[in-house]
Amino acid sequence: MPTVKVRNLKNKEVGDVELLDAVFGVELNEALIHSAVMNYQANGRQGTSATKTRGNVSGSGRKLWKQKGTGRARIASLRSPLWKGGGNVHGPQPRDWSYQMPKKMRRGALRSALSERLREGNLIIIDEFTFKSPKTSEFVGAVSGLALATSKKPVKTLIVDSLDNQNLILSSRNVEKTKVTNSFGLNIYDIIYHEKLLISKAA
Repeated sequence: MPTVKVRNLKNKEVGDVELLDAVFGVELNEALIHSAVMNYQANGRQGTSATKTRGNVSGSGRKLWKQKGTGRARIASLRSPLWKGGGNVHGPQPRDWSYQMPKKMRRGALRSALSERLREGNLIIIDEFTFKSPKTSEFVGAVSGLALATSKKPVKTLIVDSLDNQNLILSSRNVEKTKVTNSFGLNIYDIIYHEKLLISKAA
């Protein structure tokens, strides 16, 4: 079982915690992670893009000239796709892009991503996120103390803690590239997108 140092918000070691091999000791499976990310993004698509077909565009349905005898090509309607202002052929229509991914594959991708973040040294266990008041300056100070931000470029940081911690949520919501979630809301896309993963000991 991998053992990880527990740190406080002042970046001092305050203990150790053992993590389960079944979750944090899994081999990297890039193909599985890729499939899970594609599934997450597909399920988030609105699928509302649409174009007007000849049945949707405005215009008369009458026949503009007789079928024969004019020397011109035959035509049925002004709404034909051949005409300016006519309908669109084979354009996008509203559809549902979501699809179901097997539960074992989703969980396997999460385990693989979490294990890789731990091997990279980008998974940090925090004793607890305690802030006396919801102040952004306090949060930024704590993050800077953990070497997760610089003056030039903030590090993409994902924090996993209870959503009942209102001071943490209010303090961090105005900080660029920082997201707070709980263990139930943790998803594969957030783990891959954010460079650093801070998890409270309780979470």
